[in-house]
Amino acid sequence: MKRNIILIIIGLCLALWPLGGYQEGIVILMCINCIAAMGVSILTGFTGIFTLGHAAYMALGAYTTAIMTVRYGVHWLPAVIAGGLMAVLIAWLIGVPTLKLTGDYYAIASIGLGEAIRLILENWQSFTRGARGFPGIDPYTTRTMAVTTFIILAIMTFNFLDSRLGRELRASRDDSTAASLMGFNTPHTRMKALVISAFFCGIAGSLLGGYMSFIQPSMFDMMKSTELTAVVVFGGLGSMSGTILGSAAITLIMEYFRDISQYRMLIYGLLLVVIMVFRPEGLLGSREIWELFRVRRQKNNA
Repeated sequence: MKRNIILIIIGLCLALWPLGGYQEGIVILMCINCIAAMGVSILTGFTGIFTLGHAAYMALGAYTTAIMTVRYGVHWLPAVIAGGLMAVLIAWLIGVPTLKLTGDYYAIASIGLGEAIRLILENWQSFTRGARGFPGIDPYTTRTMAVTTFIILAIMTFNFLDSRLGRELRASRDDSTAASLMGFNTPHTRMKALVISAFFCGIAGSLLGGYMSFIQPSMFDMMKSTELTAVVVFGGLGSMSGTILGSAAITLIMEYFRDISQYRMLIYGLLLVVIMVFRPEGLLGSREIWELFRVRRQKNNA
């Protein structure tokens, strides 16, 4: 309960604090990136399945919402939810044959599947307008809407990670054989993680389309997928609060160095190298941030 209250207070500060137009845009992007990173963390951080293709689910969410709102006049709220559900459907269809793969094999397969989806969107010009992009999207992603969506999904995520499903995910990550012997349906658990993570990325893509008012397939290439996975490693595998902190930090750094855009990726890579050298387990390792405060309080009391 205290954790949920803290998240709500953070959300109120992000939504109501007076900011200029540029700062508001950074907050919106930060919330969108955090939602996508939470989705990847559910699969990679808590199930141990590395993925390098989740930008494709962002693309599916973005294009589904854009087509529904622009061409068919659907209200943005059900269209955003439909974008997340479309990502879930495709993730389920992809996951049935591919989740049988383990280790690096799934990561390689995710690259191919992600690029396949991007190329379909890029070449289906009669429906998606192809590489020219999809313009004219209503700017429905306001700061309040982005922050509210992020806080709701964050509260849901932390609560289900503390549930039986969260324990199943961790058991599947730590030792899938032992988890199966304990009675957990490991393949079913991995499928749940995949569709939930795809839903988060689909919602993030839908919000990105509403913020940019324009989308094109190149926005969801392999580089975007790699960034999402790198953020999860940066924050700490198995730490959702670390993922959120890492995503927020990376977004702020990348945006404030936009003036020297030719060096942004260099700074981004250097930051990741420094973290991997001095904190190979990531910012928070496998712990949540409140666990660190609890341990420090216990040491001080002792």
